[in-house]
Amino acid sequence: MKCDRCENQAAYTRKYSGEKLCSNCFSNSILRKTAKTISKYNMIQNNELVAVAVSGGKDSLALLNVINQMKSTHNFRIKAITIDEGIPGYRNEALEIVQEFCAKLNVEHKVFSYKELFDLTLDEALDLRGNEKTSSCSICGTLRRRAIDHAANYIGADVIATGHNLDDTLQTFVINMLSGDTNKIGWMDPDT
Repeated sequence: MKCDRCENQAAYTRKYSGEKLCSNCFSNSILRKTAKTISKYNMIQNNELVAVAVSGGKDSLALLNVINQMKSTHNFRIKAITIDEGIPGYRNEALEIVQEFCAKLNVEHKVFSYKELFDLTLDEALDLRGNEKTSSCSICGTLRRRAIDHAANYIGADVIATGHNLDDTLQTFVINMLSGDTNKIGWMDPDT
């Protein structure tokens, strides 16, 4: 099967369009789409510092790679930040992956822990809830967003970039609908 754009061997077929792309054309399409979206929503201004939140997963690593490529043709700077929840053995492999990837891209990277930011690990925070029914995911998500904000402020960032896929977006939308929290749906714009 051939790439619809260049006739090379296709490596990926887009489910929503049926378009077949080789790995190079696929990567270029992601770069163009990201740059177009950032421009459309005016997300990054000249000379701004972008804090890219990188967990070590594919979404955040792809975002870091794309934004790093964009910086060569756009006038902004980037630094990578990673949040460590303090769960023994949970983040170790991901931290190594992020550190190696940042070194390969020559991107400055800083790790911030819940312990240094909030003076407690996630497990210690969960112990504080007592008999409350608040889920560990809700507590961790709230602390993670707060930690990313603190980390970005600490490094002097003007913009925070986080990587999400359509499944993440749909999940957030459905959770907000089911919980009756329709106000949060308005926060789902790309530039909020």
